Amino acid sequence: MEPLLSGIRILDFSYLLPGPFATMILSDLGAEVLRVESHTRIDMARLAPPFVDEGCQVSCMHAYLNRNKRSIALDLKQEESTGIIRRLIEEKGYDVVIEQYRPGTMERLGLSYEHLSAINPGLIYCSITGYGQTGPLRDRAGHDINYLSLAGVMSYSGSREHGPSLMGIQVADVGSGSNNAAIGILAAVIHRMKTGKGQHIDVSMADGMFPYHVVSGIGALLGEQEPCYESEILNGGSLYGFYETSDRRYLSFGGLEPQFLTAFLEALGLGEYLPRLMGEDITDELRQRISATVRSRSLDHWKEVFSRVDACVEPVLSVSEAASSGHAEARGLVVDVPGPEGVPLKQIAFPIKFSGYEPEYRWAGPALGKDTEEVLRSLGLTDREIADMRSRGIIGTR
Repeated sequence: MEPLLSGIRILDFSYLLPGPFATMILSDLGAEVLRVESHTRIDMARLAPPFVDEGCQVSCMHAYLNRNKRSIALDLKQEESTGIIRRLIEEKGYDVVIEQYRPGTMERLGLSYEHLSAINPGLIYCSITGYGQTGPLRDRAGHDINYLSLAGVMSYSGSREHGPSLMGIQVADVGSGSNNAAIGILAAVIHRMKTGKGQHIDVSMADGMFPYHVVSGIGALLGEQEPCYESEILNGGSLYGFYETSDRRYLSFGGLEPQFLTAFLEALGLGEYLPRLMGEDITDELRQRISATVRSRSLDHWKEVFSRVDACVEPVLSVSEAASSGHAEARGLVVDVPGPEGVPLKQIAFPIKFSGYEPEYRWAGPALGKDTEEVLRSLGLTDREIADMRSRGIIGTR
């Protein structure tokens, strides 16, 4: 099967998580991605534990984020490196650029959208930043926690007692930065197919969190009361939530609809509360009874009980439990990808299923600059010229 994004060639100047995750999505769909990395300022994702092999110090995070990609190591502060990038766009058909620097950085390097689109007017150029290319915060540093805070998400994500609660995943980095970059690039590709014109895509991770207020926060725009901790149906103001078991595990209940709530309470032996639910607010009382009941037995007990009950109840699994579950196995969510020296490495699969396409996992994230010489030779550079560039620090050593 021909890859869905066959023919799309991407120069990836991003690092850490948001940009690399976006280009992983695109490379899984068949786009050709060439990472342009610095050998003087190493991407921290390459150094993040745990490692695939303690001997070669290959980061599992890097190996996952950069599968199916190639890597060229360039010092972009040197003029010859800029020339290589221009030639890759002009001669080798790289028609998408993604970068993650602060606004103005690529301009200073001579690699801005204006510079590169002059070579190819059809160039699609995506910039991922915390706060966007414009506005008073454009030059400000930030991370996931800051974008969630500035967008108002953390004002009602937590508890009354403790306030905002840290999340175990990077919602703004991936849910906003990575996904919006991939969506923006794909939309621009479709537009270019119709018009031949490229464009600059401005992705702000903070901006991308504002639409997440769709359920609980949208009313504040209409002058309604601001959502706060444990005040909404989905943030602790109802029976929807987590309940601790006797072995200090947790059970999740998400039954918002009457039939699921009914099934849940009856399975717990608390059916006597059902007639009262229509006439009075007994949420606090009922939550305490549910908590006490669930805490009286182990997670395995409740898993057995609710395996036969359709009530939107599931156990809170560890990552390894989730990855080895019957659901994950049936859906093919874990795949073996050739890692260092071809040794299989378990990674999370591309999650979307297509009737006419199956992602191919050819290799895990490559060594820094692994493809530098091959790329330079494809531009006609000789071994002597490549050795000279290496001696002057323009390209990285292997």
